[in-house]
Order: sequence, then C-alpha cells, then structure tokens
Amino acid sequence: MTTTVPKIFAFHEFSGVAEAVADYIVYAQNGALVPKERRQSNVNLSENNSILSGITTTNGGSVTLNLNNSNNNNNNASSTDMHRVLSTKSVSSTREKKDRPKKELRFKIAISGGSLIQVLHEGLLKRNDIQWGKWDIYFADERLVPFDSDQSNYGQAKRKIFDLIDTEKYGTPNIFHIDESLIDDPQECADSYEKVLIKGFAGRDSVKLPMFDLFLLGCAPDGHIASLFPNFQENLREKLAWVVPVEKAPSGPSERISLTIPVICHSHRVIFVVEGATKAPIIKMIMERPEKGLPSSIVNEGAAGRVSWFVDDDALTDVFVTKKKYKYHQKLEFNDSFK
Repeated sequence: MTTTVPKIFAFHEFSGVAEAVADYIVYAQNGALVPKERRQSNVNLSENNSILSGITTTNGGSVTLNLNNSNNNNNNASSTDMHRVLSTKSVSSTREKKDRPKKELRFKIAISGGSLIQVLHEGLLKRNDIQWGKWDIYFADERLVPFDSDQSNYGQAKRKIFDLIDTEKYGTPNIFHIDESLIDDPQECADSYEKVLIKGFAGRDSVKLPMFDLFLLGCAPDGHIASLFPNFQENLREKLAWVVPVEKAPSGPSERISLTIPVICHSHRVIFVVEGATKAPIIKMIMERPEKGLPSSIVNEGAAGRVSWFVDDDALTDVFVTKKKYKYHQKLEFNDSFK
C-alpha cells in the first residue's frame, strides 16, 4: 500500500469539530442540490470561449465570427458551417431538455453511529441552512439490536437528531434503516438492506456501486470503521457485495451489518470524524503506518483525494502529520436557487 496523506483538519476542542463538520455537510448538500446544467455551465462557457475565441460584436449588435484557421481561403465556408452547427445544436439541445423529465435532486448521505451522532447533534440542529426535506439518509452500518436500544445506530440518530428536526420549517428527510424484524439473522438483514440500497440508487443493472454525495465515518480505538474490523479480512476484501453481515464482532453488539469498502470508496466525498485522547494511538498508526492495512488506511488509499479527517488536538497527540486549518464555506440560506 502506498502512502496516501488525506486532508487533516485539526481543532482545539470538540465544539470546533462539530461546527466544522456541519459546515462541510452543508457545503456538500448545496453542491449535490445544484442542477447538473449549472454545475457544468462554467465548463461549457470555457469550452465555447475556446472554440469561438474569434467572435466579436459590432456596435450595431451584429456578430462576426473570425476563426483562427491557417487556411484563410476556407474562412467564409467555416463561418457558415459553424453557424449551422451552433444553430442545430442549440435547437436540438433545447428540444432534448424539454422532452427529458426532470429528476428530483436529492442529497444522499451515509452516517455511522457512536460518537459521530453527538457531533451531528451539536453541529447540525442549530443551523438554518439545512434542507432536510431533500436528504436521503442511509446508515454505514447497524448493530442488530432493537431500535429502542442505546446500541442501535438508527435509534440513537432518531432520538438525538431526527426527532428534533423542525420538519414544518425544513422538511422531513427520507431515512433508510434496516428491517428491525431481521435482527436475528445477519445475512438476511444484510441482503435486505442491500436491496434498499439497490432501489435507492437505481438498481444493480444501471450502477455497479452506489455513489453517496457524502459518507460520514468515525474511527474506534481498535481501528474499526462502520462495522468493518481490522482482523475481519474476508469483509475487508469483499469486492462484490454492497452490504455484508458481521458476526462475532470483538466489541459492542456481536452481530451487525456493514456497508463495504468499495461502497465507501466510491462516494463523492468521505470524511472521518475523530475526537479524544483514547483515539490517538490508532490515529498514529493509521497516518504513520498505512502499510498495516487498517480499514481507514484502505479508505484513505481507495478514495484518495476525496477523504478529509476532522480531528481534535487530543486525538492527534504525538501524531506526526501536516495539520490544516479548516476554512468555513459561505453559509447559504434558503433561496430560489435551491428550491
């Protein structure tokens, strides 16, 4: 495994981590909810400016096209051909856009449990620029316990986040959790949740892997992320399944399900949120000894360039890494651009 250094944002205290994570989530949300045409508009304008660098406008408003063609004898013909091409493309593009049904833009996010839920509670609920009604929330993993248990990721998120959302003002998110009736059968539960993912991401026939806009993970002192444990090599090497059963987990509830490494690494953005001095030894190993092949080291490599770590100073004790100062994005309120 090569050494891949992700972005590491360091904070003096927990509140700083929570605020920055919330800011980054809103940034990802707003990016996901921008229509593709608008995302590509700058690129298209750049391309058109390159192609049509010879266009000039006279005082009378007429347009002259001067192509930079080394064969000057063909300039007039080229101008006419280019005008026809542009006109044809414009009409064709307009018709295609009118005929194509508009697909609702959704922000697809995966979250894990543990201390991350408290971070989200602290950071998200006080913001007024979250469009909860456009969120599709999935779980990176789940402990196979009843939802009313303190060990349930969904149950914890429901009590600390979902139940506290002002849905009249911000809308109600779509929340995709496991089938509680299947908690006694890890394999059947994993298969069932994979079907939920397949339905939510257009089916296996059209996509090889789901692509989340944002995948949120913590990292436990023993190095496990989601419910992918360091010594469970079969799960870490899984290439085909989107969801795997986890049995005889070494800590916490022994039976679980987890989304797989390929699903995590296929996400548009991945962030790890880690705090506390008890995490410092494992963070040191992850950052300084990637060849150990810990789950998060595999993600750092597999999603290189798309991974960010939000870590407090305690968790970076004696860890030799380059720390970055997080730059907050402009806060966007509700406006017509995102309605």
